[in-house]
Amino acid sequence: MKDIKVLVATHKRYRMPEDKMYLPVHVGAAGKRDEEGNPLDFGIQRDDTGDNISHKNYCYCELTAAYWAWKNLNSDFIGLVHYRRHFRGKLIGKKFSKILTGAQADKLLGEYKVLLPKKRHYFIESNRSQYIHAHHREGLELTEKVIGEFYPAYSASFKIVMDRTCGHRFNMFIMRRDIFESYCSWLFGVLSEVEKRLDITGWDPVEQRVFGYLAERLLDVWLLKNNIKYRDIPYMFMEKQHWFKKIFAFVARKFGRT
Repeated sequence: MKDIKVLVATHKRYRMPEDKMYLPVHVGAAGKRDEEGNPLDFGIQRDDTGDNISHKNYCYCELTAAYWAWKNLNSDFIGLVHYRRHFRGKLIGKKFSKILTGAQADKLLGEYKVLLPKKRHYFIESNRSQYIHAHHREGLELTEKVIGEFYPAYSASFKIVMDRTCGHRFNMFIMRRDIFESYCSWLFGVLSEVEKRLDITGWDPVEQRVFGYLAERLLDVWLLKNNIKYRDIPYMFMEKQHWFKKIFAFVARKFGRT
């Protein structure tokens, strides 16, 4: 059995998978206090130990868990999911029984070194236009500029990915250790330079999550440039999704009604 650790990023108490492959991680743990003023403790791994960027969780989202794993975890395969989003291992049963198991991941990783969630398709939007309609465009434009200046070999792949109408989302993955390290080194290198230049003062809390949003787009850039072979597998939401509301908001943004 391979040494696989999949971090489950959470900012609150929540039911976690029982399979030993999963490692729940309290993201944004730095400085958090309970009602009595004591350090907030969920009894799980925190992202503010060792080398960490826990204090940046408000703008890096679940990436603070990825950074913590990169710097502090030594497993042969490392993954990241979200307490409300998991890879699905089977179709039938109650939700928590359908979560991908360690045995299933072990089998898949015998053939593929990277597992990703199935792509999200926009159809009427490119990745670039969808980002611009949904978020402040400055973040994406600065990212393209930083890549051109510091990682020019990735510029062509960035343009190709931005012109596509689909992509991997949610910052979900399971990767072989060496691939994970290479990805993190590049990703956090790009984002740290963008962070130096991007002033998010005054942005609302949702838009301040900018580096998490950017990372969702950058994953495919890195995969394309490095010719990384991967396997897309199903994922599922653990809570009810308001799809009509989401689709309406998507179309409204596209045609300028919001």
